[in-house]
Amino acid sequence: MSNNSIIEIKNLHKNYQVGDEIVRALRGVDLTIDKGEFVAIMGTSGSGKSTLLNILGCLDTASEGDYFLDGKNVKTLKRNELAEIRNTKLGFVFQSYNLLPRTSALENVELPLLYNGAVNSKLRRERAEEALIAVGLKDRMKHLSNQMSGGQQQRVAIARSLVNNPVIILADEATGNLDSRTSFEIMALFQELNEKGITIGFVTHEAEIARFTKRNVVFRDGRLIKDMIVKDRGDAKQSILDLKDDDYNFSS
Repeated sequence: MSNNSIIEIKNLHKNYQVGDEIVRALRGVDLTIDKGEFVAIMGTSGSGKSTLLNILGCLDTASEGDYFLDGKNVKTLKRNELAEIRNTKLGFVFQSYNLLPRTSALENVELPLLYNGAVNSKLRRERAEEALIAVGLKDRMKHLSNQMSGGQQQRVAIARSLVNNPVIILADEATGNLDSRTSFEIMALFQELNEKGITIGFVTHEAEIARFTKRNVVFRDGRLIKDMIVKDRGDAKQSILDLKDDDYNFSS
């Protein structure tokens, strides 16, 4: 494993038993993600991309093969070690935000730090405030989740993913519930964070969203079939400016 690698997987397989049938969700996947990359993990439903994300996030384990995260072979770790890895090495952003209702933005962002014994309450508050400022929510810290728009809620979720200084952020269809303009705003934020050196793995089935990343890996039937650098990379901020009012494509 190279010194620059955050993630390295070798010959990764994942099988599920469904009744009498074995479903082969991943079939011998090799993939490396280096520090500072912004990678879109793409594929249609059933391609294996969500299974891969669950394994990368230490939420599931492989049936065969090796997964190294920041130099550690994940399959050798015990349950409590996996929990610590999830809390200290990984940041998660989900399609549905997963914020606590009737709870302020600041309290939502502080949540991962409650499980970090090395961080006292004063430092926890300071780091949560810094994370919210980084995502453009300086004036929304005291707002409750249900008082914010979808885009603002996703920014809170991104701030929460940043607060523990993870080695990589894993985003799962993070623009899936947002309209076009807000999706571009969120992708512009991810581009800004990546320019600051943050490594991002971004699961999406939308080519329009994937073009804002730096590298696209495409899955089909459990196999990685394409791995390419994005040569004509989109500028999410410019895409916002290019949108006209009648171009909105609101999601349900």
